Amino acid sequence: MKLIVGLGNVGPEYEATRHNVGFLVVRELGRKHRVRWERGGGPVHVSGDWKLRAGAVRLLLPSTMMNRSGEAVTKWDISPADLLVVCDDVNLPLGALRLRPDGGAGGHHGLASCVDELGTEEISRLRVGVGVERLPADLTEFVLTPFEAQEQAVLRETVARAVEACELWVMRGVQLAMNMVNVKAQ
Repeated sequence: MKLIVGLGNVGPEYEATRHNVGFLVVRELGRKHRVRWERGGGPVHVSGDWKLRAGAVRLLLPSTMMNRSGEAVTKWDISPADLLVVCDDVNLPLGALRLRPDGGAGGHHGLASCVDELGTEEISRLRVGVGVERLPADLTEFVLTPFEAQEQAVLRETVARAVEACELWVMRGVQLAMNMVNVKAQ
């Protein structure tokens, strides 16, 4: 089984914020593939299975706050090679995508929590750009604000491309998906 985790914060006050773009992507992936979501317990907010001929891909939205996302990931006995984490990235402009098979957390506390809990940096991650040309000094406040009205069209298109990137990761593997997603992003 593969596991795709969308990072974000639970609660209506966080729903449309930049920090919840991982939730947006995984929810849209679930909608597209008619996933039936189930409420979880403990660190699992909701999860559901995207059924394929070759098995299932579990989609997961943690109930922990962003900085403790890794607690939900460890609830499944899964190889890090079968895990994809979808998260926001303020250092990428809105609309950009970056898929990588491993690496550091790059200052993202939710991704750092996943790395720490699993004890490895060898986790595929899809970073979804939410940045602006001139980043504000207070990044915490920035990522917890909603997208501007003029950003909504780019956001919808970006979420759709991120869903395709997740599908490529599942169907083709991280290397081929990375080559296709990262080239398209440029």
